Amino acid sequence: MKKKIITSAFSNLYTDQRIEKVCKTLSDNGYLIELIGNDWGGNEKMERSYSFSRIKLKSKSLKTAYFEFNWKLYKELEKKADKNTILHANDIDALLPNFLIAKKLNIPLVFDSHEIFTEMPAIQNRLSQKVWRLLERSLVPKMKFMMTESQSYAEWFREKYGVDAVVVRNIPRKIFSAPEIPNNNPRIILYQGAINQSRGIDKVILAMHNINEAVLKIAGDGPLKKTYENLVVSEKLENKVFFLGKLKPENLREVTKTADLGFSLEENNGVSYYYSLPNKVCDYIQSRVPLVMINFPEMQRIKDKFDIGEVVTNHHPETIEKAMNRMLEKGRKFYAQELEKAAGVYCWENEEEKILELFRKASGN
Repeated sequence: MKKKIITSAFSNLYTDQRIEKVCKTLSDNGYLIELIGNDWGGNEKMERSYSFSRIKLKSKSLKTAYFEFNWKLYKELEKKADKNTILHANDIDALLPNFLIAKKLNIPLVFDSHEIFTEMPAIQNRLSQKVWRLLERSLVPKMKFMMTESQSYAEWFREKYGVDAVVVRNIPRKIFSAPEIPNNNPRIILYQGAINQSRGIDKVILAMHNINEAVLKIAGDGPLKKTYENLVVSEKLENKVFFLGKLKPENLREVTKTADLGFSLEENNGVSYYYSLPNKVCDYIQSRVPLVMINFPEMQRIKDKFDIGEVVTNHHPETIEKAMNRMLEKGRKFYAQELEKAAGVYCWENEEEKILELFRKASGN
């Protein structure tokens, strides 16, 4: 009989597609899954094929919410874990209670680092960064079983802490039939994901002044949404830039298929962004949508293998505008063959065996 897996994360779970995919893969392969998140940032109704719960948080600030969650998670794990359990911690902000319980019960712990948490722009140059770095330095070198989201992340963890992480890219499940290429007028440029700093969204908004017969649709939510809405008004681009809000994953997939062009233009505000493979890159690929990317290592790797769009070397609106105009002139059909080949490589089905092998090792099998 396979072991029980308790997966935990500082997340409301609703839009966390990586956790959903990992848990479903493990559940479909006979593991009993219990997923624990929290209600910070929402408590939307959710359906899963495995057990899940959300820890209720009373905190009003994110800083105190982290402490409250870690304490309450420790108590939950103490109640639910036993000798037949594998603990599965997602990111540094859920690692300490998992580590303590794993040590207490002498049971395996799998650590999944979705990013280089301590190098995220949101915590840089703050006291909290020192706290997370202390935890990282103390715990990560002790991880026997670890996975992370990109080859560049894995190389960073190996160089920094001497730990070998399995690369499990956060990429979507295969869409087996290529969506029909739309005949949009005006054509649609799509951004999907969190509306946070360092995503290049404001630069694309400014580029829309000189991209003709096209509109920009922004699907997602985040702390900078209002700022960018104000930018659109101040630039008098209300007829060219539209905010779609936060969409359910299944609804977002339908929107993505309708786009003529996507983009992933993260800015180099720390190694976590620089070494990332943003989820949206492979979401666009699966929907056979070409894209403009910044020349960060993971995106350059893809472009070196498949001609799925253009790579730019800076975030100047003029640079972005020229790349997008060239691609829109070529049209989505121009990239269809290369996108089809890339979709066969960058799909979740190719990641699943790596996850199962890692958990087999953690089980002692």
